[in-house]
Amino acid sequence: MRAVVQRVDGASVAVVTGSRTETVGEIVGEGLCVLVGVTHEDTKEKAAQLARKIWTLRILAGERSCSEVNAPLLVISQFTLYGDARKGRRPTWNAAAPGAVAEPLVDEVVARLRDLGASVQTGRFGADMRVSLTNHGPFTVQLEI
Repeated sequence: MRAVVQRVDGASVAVVTGSRTETVGEIVGEGLCVLVGVTHEDTKEKAAQLARKIWTLRILAGERSCSEVNAPLLVISQFTLYGDARKGRRPTWNAAAPGAVAEPLVDEVVARLRDLGASVQTGRFGADMRVSLTNHGPFTVQLEI
């Protein structure tokens, strides 16, 4: 599993359907916006490990973690984290797990974060989404489990 974690001062995700835009997840104030990608070999155990890492990652103000200050998280599925653009001009998505594999594992990350006590908002898997955020720092790290 792969995650891009951004320290934010607020973030939201909206889903676009035709001419309608609906905000489906939003966090206010300091927290983390997390994009999660899944590859073919990922498991529920890896999802749980990623959730623990995100929850205890010390990248908030004062080198604190979400677990220490009860900061909210916005978690969004992002298959393009496994895109490969090394050859040619068009990325391939071969390393990204198909939706039937990826969706339950992204849901598992969210469930494990909630089990740990996190307040988690989410996007909608497979939807046409618009993510807005204020990156604090800017501070962005990539995690690989």
